[in-house]
Formats: sequence, structure tokens, C-alpha cells
Amino acid sequence: MGEPLLRLENIGKKFDSVSKAAEVTVLSGIELQVLRGETIGIIGPSGSGKSTLLNIIGTLDRPTTGKVLLEGRDLSTLSEDELAGVRNSRIGFVFQAHHLLPQCTVLENVLVPVLAADDHKRREEAVARGRTLLERVGLGHRLAHRPGELSGGERQRVAVVRALINQPPLLLADEPTGALDRASANELGQLLLDLNREQGVTLIVVTHAIDLARRMGRVLELSDGRIGNASQL
Repeated sequence: MGEPLLRLENIGKKFDSVSKAAEVTVLSGIELQVLRGETIGIIGPSGSGKSTLLNIIGTLDRPTTGKVLLEGRDLSTLSEDELAGVRNSRIGFVFQAHHLLPQCTVLENVLVPVLAADDHKRREEAVARGRTLLERVGLGHRLAHRPGELSGGERQRVAVVRALINQPPLLLADEPTGALDRASANELGQLLLDLNREQGVTLIVVTHAIDLARRMGRVLELSDGRIGNASQL
């Protein structure tokens, strides 16, 4: 079966309390292996540490204990500049808030992750890929529009394409349907699954939406700082 795409080994996370008199344990002893092409939903009550876990996987935060291995590479050994490179090339992010730049067009927003590339050919390829992906998600006619001219569901589709522009093997989605109406949420959930199948991207979704979680190949529940298979949905 080969090396898992992602391995979490004994991940723990503590934060100082408001009074700083004691530490608050958010995650404890998290062990997880994720194979290439998997789809995983992570559920749990508010405040259970779901977003913290996703931020650690995505190198936006460092664990207090344990390590994250992506494609066999121990991310705890990397500098901040190296981690930024991993985030840009190996991990795609989709958040509840789309974080699109209001002054930029749809296509320009999609291309933000490749703006720093010095390779002219790579940038040309990214433009072509962006156009193709936007067409795929039904926004080929919206390339020159700005975010303010789009619906909430359309803006999230742009955010998904932006997350995939560098062809990362791992896509992390934190409450991606949280700000959408039911119809748009269903459409976005299906789009994520279709792109998983078509692009081969591994998908991890943190969500309160049980309907979305049920559509993933595996559902995990985070509770009291620990993770396990969801008992029932």
C-alpha cells in the first residue's frame, strides 16, 4: 500500500489559560494515518479542537508534542520559510470565510498562490490550469468578475480552485459550507468529492454539517482532545 500521505504521531496541543495560571489541553495523543486519495470528515462539538488539529496538519500551527509527517517528511524539522513552501505547494486550504481579494478578478484570485513564482512557463501553465478548473466548477464565464459580483456559493468555488491551483496532494477544508445555504452547501460538498475523484487530491474536511460528513469515506470524531471513529451519525 506504500507510505501514507499523512501521519500524525502522538500530537498534543496545550494553550495558556486566560489567567496564565495553568495550561489548557486541547489535543492529546492524536494518532492518525491518511492514505492518498482518502476523504475524511472530522466532527465534534464546538471547542473540541477540530480547527486546531487542521491548523497543525496544515502547518499553520505547531503541536506542543508529537510530529506531523507529510509524504514521509517530518514537518517539525523545517524552518518557517520551508513550512511556507510546503503550505504553498503541497497543501491546499479552504476556509468558511473565502478570503478572496475584493479588488482582484476571479482569475487573479485563483492565481494568488503562484504570483511569487519566477518561472514564466510555470505561471503560464497556472493560468491555463486556473481557466480549466474554473470552467470545471461552472465559473468559466466569471473570470473577469470580482468577488462582490458573485454569490456565496460561487465565491467558495473560487476558493476551492485557488486551493488546487498548485496541484497539492492534500486539501484541507475547515467548515467550508458553514456560511452557505443548504442548496449551495450540497453543491460544494459534491464538488469537493468530485475533485477528489478527478484530481486525486486527498481531502480532510472539518465540519458541523453531518450531511457533509456522511459523504466522506471515513468519519472521525474529536472529543476530549482525542480522536476516534465516529460512533454513529
